[in-house]
Amino acid sequence: MGLLIVLLLTCAALPWASSDPSDEACLTHLSQTLKDPLKNLQNWTKSTFANPCSGFTSYLPGATCNNGRIYKLSLTNLSLQGSISPFLSNCTNLQSLDLSSNSISGTIPQDLQYLVNLAVLNLSSNRLEGEIPPQLTLCAYLNVIDLHDNLLTGQIPQELGLLARLSAFDVSYNKLSGPIPASLGNRSGALPRFNATSFEGNKDLYGYPLPPMKTKGLSVLAIVGIGLGSGLASLVLSFTGVCIWLKITEEKMAAEEGKVSQYMPDY
Repeated sequence: MGLLIVLLLTCAALPWASSDPSDEACLTHLSQTLKDPLKNLQNWTKSTFANPCSGFTSYLPGATCNNGRIYKLSLTNLSLQGSISPFLSNCTNLQSLDLSSNSISGTIPQDLQYLVNLAVLNLSSNRLEGEIPPQLTLCAYLNVIDLHDNLLTGQIPQELGLLARLSAFDVSYNKLSGPIPASLGNRSGALPRFNATSFEGNKDLYGYPLPPMKTKGLSVLAIVGIGLGSGLASLVLSFTGVCIWLKITEEKMAAEEGKVSQYMPDY
């Protein structure tokens, strides 16, 4: 009986799940690459990273735990700077990542492809540069990709259209270029479709569902018209010039003939 009580007390004192070393590495590196000028993440310390979760309880602001693992990070509108650590991929149980409305720069790490459970990726309203990694396609559970209002360049990877669960997609107001992949702009079957608001604000991006691009400069017909008009004007001017030259020449010849006739003897 005494032994049973001791065992029960020992089990009660244990955490629901032991901390994961991958989560610790993930959080440690993320805190090193992110800058927190307003000190919103003061509890993000090395001692907390060693055991950030106890069951469903999180000891980190912005983090949500599930059975002892980090499964959600929401660090939005905290004036964070710096960059996104590629070691974020060590949080392999992460299902939602929201770093929106900060001043984070740098690129979107290709290593996010290892977050195989990720369903929500929101990196909007930052200063992210570079291209959208096509490797995000390996996050097969992605339901939301929100990258609007950044400085992203290059083309939209057509591979992203293979994400069958993708129901929200927004890359508006970046510096993207090239055609919108049909796999995203003109999805078929039961797949959710995205309207023009998902793509607007990219100067060199074109294709459905965006309206047709306005042609830069003059149209072909306008150029031909101007060419014909200028050609006709040149012809008229040339003809007028010839007529004037002939008239002047005729008058000169008449004057010369008059001078010569003065010196001619009378017969």
